[in-house]
Amino acid sequence: MRKAGVISLCVLAWALVHAAVSASHRQATPAARPNILWILIEDASPDIGAYGDRYARTPRLDRLAQEGVRFTRAFSTAPVCAPSRSTLFAGMYASSIGTLHMRSTGVPPPYVKGVGEYLRAAGYFTLNRSKTDYNISATPTEDSNGGVLSQTVPLGVWDESGPDAHWRHRAAGQPFFAVVSPQVTHESRLFRSADEFAKEAVHLKTADRHDPAGAILPPYYPDTPTARANWARYYDAWTEVDGQVADLLAELDQDGLTNNTIVFFASDHGRGFPRAKRWAYDSGIRVPFIARWPGHLMPGSVREDLVSFIDLPPTTLSLAGVAVPKHFQGQVFLGPGAARARDYVYVHRDRMDAVPDTIRAVRGPRYKYIRNFHPELPYAQRLEYAEQVPMLQEWRRAFTSGLLRGPQLQFFAPTKPREELYDTDTDPHEVKNLADVASERPRLEAMRAELDRWMKETGDLGLVPEAELKSRMRPTGTWSTAAAPVITPAGGVFERTVAVHVTCATEGHTIVYATQPGSGARWNLYTGPITMRESTLLRTKCGRLGFRDSDEVQAKFDRRP
Repeated sequence: MRKAGVISLCVLAWALVHAAVSASHRQATPAARPNILWILIEDASPDIGAYGDRYARTPRLDRLAQEGVRFTRAFSTAPVCAPSRSTLFAGMYASSIGTLHMRSTGVPPPYVKGVGEYLRAAGYFTLNRSKTDYNISATPTEDSNGGVLSQTVPLGVWDESGPDAHWRHRAAGQPFFAVVSPQVTHESRLFRSADEFAKEAVHLKTADRHDPAGAILPPYYPDTPTARANWARYYDAWTEVDGQVADLLAELDQDGLTNNTIVFFASDHGRGFPRAKRWAYDSGIRVPFIARWPGHLMPGSVREDLVSFIDLPPTTLSLAGVAVPKHFQGQVFLGPGAARARDYVYVHRDRMDAVPDTIRAVRGPRYKYIRNFHPELPYAQRLEYAEQVPMLQEWRRAFTSGLLRGPQLQFFAPTKPREELYDTDTDPHEVKNLADVASERPRLEAMRAELDRWMKETGDLGLVPEAELKSRMRPTGTWSTAAAPVITPAGGVFERTVAVHVTCATEGHTIVYATQPGSGARWNLYTGPITMRESTLLRTKCGRLGFRDSDEVQAKFDRRP
């Protein structure tokens, strides 16, 4: 695996990024490249028929797995959406670039760019439909306490971002990179009853609703009618998202794009239930992961090697024929550039909304090592948003009533062990901690050392107090604004075509430009001189991840008849 770039080397790494973008722009013509579609759902573990779950009703996803490759050991880098998606967006661990805490607005090092920007610079049409929850924002909206209310789209990454973004809006023959994020499996949907959800579900037929009586709960949850009903509700969401994916794949078929489109299907992390989402157990980080590329990937094949979300960005660029930036921290797992199989994947969990904690984990093919940096804190801290999930409400009620037994009680222990070690083959629910078992001591020490190595190598910022981290990223305590772009020449009258250069003094900048007036203008990514052939009002802006965008700068060019 490549070593992480660190902030102290930001100038060199930034130069490498721009060299990589320029090199990628000179590679194979866009027409020779495959389309790439990421279908990235939310808050879901591998609970579908393709993974052997007989309770699930997911026929289209099961078929997708038969049409491609099903990965059995795929993991997110964090058990919650924004840090996980930050890694997918940037190709670096959120714990390395300052975007590790949930509901924060990090300032990544200047060499960090969105994956879509590399592909866009290489000629791809890039679109996002439509989640932008990266813990990075160009122009955030904050409440009176500094909490993030909403985030906007980083400048230059996407040709289109929003609910109506579609590959059908690209130029004829142009390859596309699309991220589509169905949100029907999100934790918030668990707040609703089965009947409430069914009224909104388009694809969930009455016959496909899941009977709570058939639910098989993990051993740490109370087995009550309320718990079973909430579990069944989650599976109803799976059936609904299965229909949404079917519609999306049907659009590829209708457009004649199936054979030249690489489809990756995954969830951003595990189930939206307590002790899953926000936790480093497999229930929070192991995800469904399917790849389909007709004619290139063996249909119906299964891969059991370890794959991490940190690997998806470099793999995507590699498959598109785009140079992988040196600062990317993952490795290619498909295609001619594939690296050898991983020995481990790595996980970080940090502050969740208002709830502090720091947890790190190392997962091998069989064993999982977890380190709790705050063992004095209980597992069951109260997080206001998560408290709305009926499963957690029922779990707390059963605990208060003295109805819990065995593994069901572990979540309510007053403290956590400093270390946890699990054999996920014999103990898939991770309820038998082996950290104090003498025969496992060598394994514990080896995985402990591996975690230390990874944290050091990647420049893990998890042990830096958040107030100090914020001051490092924004020394003045305020948001920086990207410098205004400079247009050369600055407009005027011309007789022949003229090459217009745009520069920006901000390190790590991205420049966009438009040649149409109005709010509906398409903003293009600036990758080199713009050739002016007709009279044009050139509009430009400059941005950087974690900065506010510059004001717009214009220049009028008039072609003499």
